[in-house]
Amino acid sequence: MNHKEENKVIARLTEIIALESGYSPEKAEQIKTAAAMHDIGKQKIPKNILLKPGELDAREFEIMKTHTKLGLEMLATIQGNLGDMAKIICLYHHEWHKPSEGGYWGVSTYYLPDYVSFVSISDVYTACCSERCYKSAWKPKDALDHIENQAGTQFCPELVKLFSSLIRHDNRVPAFLAVA
Repeated sequence: MNHKEENKVIARLTEIIALESGYSPEKAEQIKTAAAMHDIGKQKIPKNILLKPGELDAREFEIMKTHTKLGLEMLATIQGNLGDMAKIICLYHHEWHKPSEGGYWGVSTYYLPDYVSFVSISDVYTACCSERCYKSAWKPKDALDHIENQAGTQFCPELVKLFSSLIRHDNRVPAFLAVA
């Protein structure tokens, strides 16, 4: 799956979570559109870092982290609710529920709009299930186990429960990501 296809999958999973969380179809569609822009800043990350086949060193990781701020700058001219939503998602989609355990900028997802966490969990799950230049694709069951193990640290426990249920039982989830 290429980056463009992954973005579509992440956006679709995000939309499903939004719908199941009570958002209207119109708002969920807007969240889906904004979610598709979450990694736009990676276009400005040097290819030798973005496509490195091994683990990033500390300096490279600091550069990689800037993709969130670069994306925010790239989206600066988008106005209105969609623009605001896309900018928030772009900047904060790597934040953790418990920021003392991880995340980029030290902001708890508790203080962010919930749709940021929808993108985050969809992004992590899809990344785990996708092949990268530095890793093989995980089986969906292993990726879901990882997500469930991050309940309370990287992700809100209630969101993990919802996500787990969707991945196991919702036919809107792409078949290659579903866990039987």
